[in-house]
Amino acid sequence: MRVGNDEEIPRVPRQGRADWLRGARVIGVLGVFYRPEGRLGEPEAVEFLLADGQSVILTCASDGTLHVGPGAWPTLPGWCVPSGQWEFATVSNLPRPPDGGWTVTRTEERGDGNGQVREAVIRCEGGSFVVVGGDTVAIRFTRGHRGAPATT
Repeated sequence: MRVGNDEEIPRVPRQGRADWLRGARVIGVLGVFYRPEGRLGEPEAVEFLLADGQSVILTCASDGTLHVGPGAWPTLPGWCVPSGQWEFATVSNLPRPPDGGWTVTRTEERGDGNGQVREAVIRCEGGSFVVVGGDTVAIRFTRGHRGAPATT
C-alpha cells in the first residue's frame, strides 16, 4: 500500500485505538535530528520503518503532545527547513533490530487529563518502544514484563 496522505493509511492511530500497528514488522527506527545541534540530544521526531515499505512518524507539538502519522521515508518531513540542516540517524539508546525486524503485538496511546496523547507504547515480540512527547521526542526500548531498560 502506498502512503500519499493521512486518509490513505489505516494504521495511523485514532483516539482510543490500541491496534494501529498490530502485525506490522518494524525493521528500523530512526531519529530526525537538527544537524547544527548535533546528535547529542534527543531527536525532534522518530520514524518507524516497516517491512512493507511504509513508515510511521511520531513528532511532538509545541505543547508537548505527541502526533502519530504516516512517514515518507526516505524523505525528510516537510517541516525540516532548510532540509540540508536535518538528517535521519540512528538513536543511540535503541537496540539494532533482530533479523526480520520486530513484530508489533499491540500499541497503546497514553494521554493527559485533556485527552491529548503524551505517550505511545509500541509493544513487540521481545520488548516495547516507549515514545514520549515533550520539547523533543524521547524514546526508549524496554525488554520483559517489568519495563526494564534494554541493554544494547
